[in-house]
Amino acid sequence: MKRFTAAAATLIAGKRGRAMNVAKAPHRLAHSDIRKPNASPESHLADASFCFRGIDNTRGHNPKVDQEQTSTMIDFVTYPVSAEDLAAFQRDGAVCLRNVVPKEDVARLREASIAFMNEGRGRTRDGSTDMNAKGRFFSAAFLGAIDKRFNDFAANSVLPEVAAQLMETDQVRFYYDQLFIKEPGATSPTAWHNDLPYWPLLGEDILSLWVALTPVSRETSGVQYLAGSHRWNTMFRAITPDNDPKFMDYDLEPCPNYSDPEISRDHEVLSWDLQPGDVLAHHPLTAHGAGGNASASAIRIGLSIRYLGRDVRWSPRPFVMKLPIEPQVAPGQFPADDLAFPIVGSGAG
Repeated sequence: MKRFTAAAATLIAGKRGRAMNVAKAPHRLAHSDIRKPNASPESHLADASFCFRGIDNTRGHNPKVDQEQTSTMIDFVTYPVSAEDLAAFQRDGAVCLRNVVPKEDVARLREASIAFMNEGRGRTRDGSTDMNAKGRFFSAAFLGAIDKRFNDFAANSVLPEVAAQLMETDQVRFYYDQLFIKEPGATSPTAWHNDLPYWPLLGEDILSLWVALTPVSRETSGVQYLAGSHRWNTMFRAITPDNDPKFMDYDLEPCPNYSDPEISRDHEVLSWDLQPGDVLAHHPLTAHGAGGNASASAIRIGLSIRYLGRDVRWSPRPFVMKLPIEPQVAPGQFPADDLAFPIVGSGAG
């Protein structure tokens, strides 16, 4: 069982895992140690105090934090995740949280995202596989290192608080951010996959919070999740929007296209219509995908912020993403490197 300080005990109420029956997966994950240890059931997360700090990624630099510019003290939980939503996340590996991000933040990030695409900034990928498509499928990663608006949002918004509740942890670290834009008529789908095979990490506390910056529906390429697939312990072959071979480990099976009713008929596929400011949360092993944007007029913008909790280990290996800053820890160790993965939730002070 995890051990916490007295201060941490006021923040979290322990893990509340629950057993469930799922279909047998076709390929079992060899890294059996990714599973969390069982923890005693306790009460749900109650009031807590969070300190969100700005992110600095310059190794060897230890700046003083400007409290007025980069820190917001919160004396209560501003977005309490309900017991029902927490149970759904643990059961299904994905959950939709409504009205999480304020309108002014959405507007600022939407403007920044469109500028990012138009200027082709950051580590970008073009997933537009249909030469006849009228719109682009654009993605980019590590946005905060280039545009302060993304940095501030990842560090100072309500999202680290939400992440702490969903992972039931006393400490949250920022991993990276990623932008997904499908213009009107961008017919290219997002291939079904799960996220862990892309990353030089192992563990269950690697949370993705997908923020809707525009209205989203099935028509405009809403994300679809295979309920319970995070319980399979299965790593599917990674596939990028532009089919980058550097990620394709052919020892792993490709993820089936669960958007196909024939393939998913024995499973439950989850999808939600979203309004700007709604957030989708998913586990690193939850299988998911999306269709193209069939709308002739509506753009679809999603901003995914990834956070780390306590159950995560550094695992550099072939076919995974290269990080701008790698943690200075040995493989198999918790990546306690404040420059590679800054603390942005409780314990940041």
